[in-house]
Amino acid sequence: MTMLLSQEQELLKDSAVAFLAQEAPVAQQRRLRDDKVQQGFDTLLWQQMVEMGWPVAVLPESHDGLAAGYLGMGAVFEAIGRNLSAQPLLSQAVIAPELLIRAGSEAQQLQWLPSLASGQARLALALDEKSGQHLSARLSTLAEQTSTGWRLSGEKAFVMDGVGANGFVVLAASGEGAPGLWLVPADAQGVSIKPMSMIDSRNMACVQFERVVLSADMALVARPAAQVLDEVLDRARACLAAESLGLLREVFDRTVGYLKERVQFDVQIGSFQALQHRAARLYVELELLESCVLAAFEAIDSGLQDKVPELVSAAKAKASDLCEKLCNEAIQLHGGIGVTDELDIGLFFKRARVLQRLLGDGSYHRNRFAQLKGF
Repeated sequence: MTMLLSQEQELLKDSAVAFLAQEAPVAQQRRLRDDKVQQGFDTLLWQQMVEMGWPVAVLPESHDGLAAGYLGMGAVFEAIGRNLSAQPLLSQAVIAPELLIRAGSEAQQLQWLPSLASGQARLALALDEKSGQHLSARLSTLAEQTSTGWRLSGEKAFVMDGVGANGFVVLAASGEGAPGLWLVPADAQGVSIKPMSMIDSRNMACVQFERVVLSADMALVARPAAQVLDEVLDRARACLAAESLGLLREVFDRTVGYLKERVQFDVQIGSFQALQHRAARLYVELELLESCVLAAFEAIDSGLQDKVPELVSAAKAKASDLCEKLCNEAIQLHGGIGVTDELDIGLFFKRARVLQRLLGDGSYHRNRFAQLKGF
């Protein structure tokens, strides 16, 4: 991304680009897949990222963070997309700490934030359910009040980085009241975790809560759940759009490189005008996506909260649509070799399919954008 970065953001970007290219290239993702690593990432590599300060990059200085802003974090996620680097950065550096800072009590923050920053603990957001619909209005997971406290029952699917998590922030209905967020330890009685098999080999889990006993101090009640989730998820969605941008730029570069190398009938196929036009259209789409992503991060870092939702949804919708369009084109332009497992394009294609749908697909965010604009 080309917007001017601060000195701290430049250092964060440069260190991420160099580190990921050397320590977490595409070949490592292939090894994680072939070795069927259940957690979906290298724990030693994650600890190195922790030591580099990535989990606290966007946290305010009042919480011992680097306050590097989301534009800097976006540059990290773009590098992650280019290298297909598997790690729990989104859940541990963005979603979990932002939830705790915005809705957690002082005791909850003291318990979890230092552990997240040091990599000693991981916290996952249990949000969506088996229907696969993002933020469904009909929650089957229910927190019921009893004579002695609360009881949680239900099932959450597609829990990002749920395997190996030490706790979950669970969105649950509460009878006739508004949905709430509960901080549930992974080892609580009645909690069971089942790994989900995803096409990109990343860490997702199905988490079942069977009559889990909750105490009042396990609730995140500093602010209404819906408002907090909107703010936190928009920051996560912007990071996903940045990861998509990095992934798609890498796919585009590899495809153009192939068009320049592939010779057919003694002529480079990249000299064919029809293929040049297809590549040119994809380049324009990438530039549009970059503008959308930068606008979203600029709004977040500038505190323009009234503009953040619509700009984030515009970026995520554009990213989701282009993940499908550009990766499909890349497969076609590579020809028969494009559908082989030996070519890395297939790994990018599979990750792009997951990125399309994470935290809302293109259809979800187009509808959200239209509602926000009053259409």
